[in-house]
Amino acid sequence: MSSIGQSVEKAFTTMTSTKKVVDLQRDIQKPQAGQPRLTTDHGVKVADTDNWLKIIGSETETQPIEPKSGKNGPSLLEDQIGREKIHRFDHERIPERVVHARGTGAHGYFTVSSDRASKYTFAPVLTDSSRTTPVFVRFSTVQGSRGSADTVRDVRGFAVKFYTEEGNWDIVGNDIPVFFIQDAIKFPDFVHAVKPEPHNDVPQGQSAHNNFWDFVGLQPESAHMVMWVMSDRGVPRSFRMMQGFGVNTFTLQNAAGQRHFVKFHFIPELGVHSLLWDEALKINGQDPDFHRKDLSEAIESGAYPKWKFAIQTIPESREHEFEFDILDATKVWPQESVPLEEIGELVLNRVVDEFFPETEQVAFCTSHVVPGIGFSDDPLLQGRNFSYFDTQISRLGVNWEELPINRPICPVFNHNRDGKSRHRIVKSEVNYWPNRKDIGRPVTGEEGGYVEHAQYLQGIKKRARGIKFQEHFDQAQLFYNSLSAYERAHLVSAIGFELSHCEDPVVYKSYIDVLNNIHFDLAKAVAVKVNGEVPTKPGRENNGKKSKGLSQLDFLPKEPTIVSRRIAILISDGFNAVEMQAVRAALTSAKAVCYLIGPRRNYIRPMAGQDFGPGVFADHHFDSQRSTLFDAIYIPSGEEHVKTLGKNGRVVHWVREAFGHCKAIAAVGEGVGFLRDDVRLPGIDLFAPSRDQDSDEVVTSYGVVTTGKYSISSAVTDVLNIAPDTRGFASNFAFQISQHRCYEREMDGLTEQVAF
Repeated sequence: MSSIGQSVEKAFTTMTSTKKVVDLQRDIQKPQAGQPRLTTDHGVKVADTDNWLKIIGSETETQPIEPKSGKNGPSLLEDQIGREKIHRFDHERIPERVVHARGTGAHGYFTVSSDRASKYTFAPVLTDSSRTTPVFVRFSTVQGSRGSADTVRDVRGFAVKFYTEEGNWDIVGNDIPVFFIQDAIKFPDFVHAVKPEPHNDVPQGQSAHNNFWDFVGLQPESAHMVMWVMSDRGVPRSFRMMQGFGVNTFTLQNAAGQRHFVKFHFIPELGVHSLLWDEALKINGQDPDFHRKDLSEAIESGAYPKWKFAIQTIPESREHEFEFDILDATKVWPQESVPLEEIGELVLNRVVDEFFPETEQVAFCTSHVVPGIGFSDDPLLQGRNFSYFDTQISRLGVNWEELPINRPICPVFNHNRDGKSRHRIVKSEVNYWPNRKDIGRPVTGEEGGYVEHAQYLQGIKKRARGIKFQEHFDQAQLFYNSLSAYERAHLVSAIGFELSHCEDPVVYKSYIDVLNNIHFDLAKAVAVKVNGEVPTKPGRENNGKKSKGLSQLDFLPKEPTIVSRRIAILISDGFNAVEMQAVRAALTSAKAVCYLIGPRRNYIRPMAGQDFGPGVFADHHFDSQRSTLFDAIYIPSGEEHVKTLGKNGRVVHWVREAFGHCKAIAAVGEGVGFLRDDVRLPGIDLFAPSRDQDSDEVVTSYGVVTTGKYSISSAVTDVLNIAPDTRGFASNFAFQISQHRCYEREMDGLTEQVAF
């Protein structure tokens, strides 16, 4: 590696380093050309890694043996080098996770931004603003195997390992705040129902099948969660644009011994955004690794994903004041009753060095807490505390917490010994307590030891649930009532899609009854789609209540941003490269990522009179990418270039598909004519031919931004200002991108008029 390369790597490593990253360096090798040389696992240098030790015989007893030309005889069992190579290969795969098998991860850090939490807990990770706590975050889908696609409709895992100075703290969360079941004993049933059906092992990576809908139809406590998963939350645009939730109710204890119930929240800096269902389906085939590549692309480009970390707290004295049980994992705590308090920030700034030992071997446990943080009687959490620990032993062995990615950064010592894959070597004569040498003495609470909160309990031993656990539809109604019009429309379509894949009429007809307990109009709309029994009256009264923070529109960034948004610039020979460069410079100045898409992955010639050497190099060609993989499209001017685009059906489809997916589209000069004459966007007001073609007046209609020209002088006056009603072309386009989608286009019926 060159000295410059080494300097750049050192600077990047220093910039993104945390105590955990430093700790991992002990296990990181950086091989270079020629070094190190090949050895066995026990350190012996290998002379030949291409041939198994075998008998090389001659054709006859008298013929001399030539090792390179003799006859192969049997391979010898004594070849330790060969056996080790095959043995290690045979055992490269560990059992994949039963759920959350498909995932990706990254390193980062957590910092405290206020002292709000100090009145609830003495845990320094939540109160000490001078600390920078290393974290590792793993995102995942739930249903599919490791080989499934990223953009399926599913819950997304959002698991965070905090490497605190008091030990590891894990938040094993999701991108949805509630769950399908109330009691952990039902978890095997739920997972069996959502996984591929046992008789044929289909479907993979989706919940659109008989068993899932049979289960949730007979288990009404799942109604609230089903609404969330069938909403746009089930198909996130990016891991970076998801909320994270601890789901379960934990507790915080302060220095005075007072306890509060708590829920944990991660709120993305970029807002909460989703794909459209048609888009998600197509990306499953076009780029099944879309989400994991998106995460790496953002981090490596310096657009570090960030989340505000917030808590909701309820003092023990108020536990029973609510109409629902606050320990019920199928319920949210409405923000009107229990406001969010922002206390810190989570940042991801480093991709993994190797996927398997970090992302695949990282293991989380809900039971991993540190002093100042504790458990509640949440029946789902109580079971998870057992299940997760048991699962990690099954996957990784009893010494799984000694693996580099899982080991704490603080000192570790105990009297546990032996077992599979033991790393630690303890030089001691004793391995028990009490012992004569006073080794491994327990730590008192005053010295920082973990002490459980003393809780008075009285009751009967019985298999049952509390009375408030019996209500299942109020919050499902609350969620539906709080959605915007387009989110409701997407929810109807999603449930209709899912139930239409159920062949058993008992399944899709019975779920209409569940929906009718949530909303009469929802039940009727879905019943019509799937040939269910259309209800004639509501199953129950709708409470009409709404709550903040349930619609994705509640999370638009305060300052509109296009950071890390992917923009496709469609070009062909004869395009206006000067204009394109000006627009691209404006967009990239706001940290958008622009890609040139042309007829070939090679140099594309600009229009006559523009000197760009051999041309401008296209990042991809039209057939290798699709509009689904980008957030917006821009078509520069250029007469020859536009004529070529208009004759290419693939390009026309590119733009129509982006229009159908409600994405921002921009065009200049002849590019506007391409939209008008070739793409034929319905109901859109474009910069008209009757206008002065040298005018830089901007027309914006349903997220489509057009103008007559964009010159150097236009760019000078178009100082990028991402806000509504700005004058400049690039600024208008950037604002439309920042809104994620123009759903008015869909709600007003324009997208239905375009084949995509």
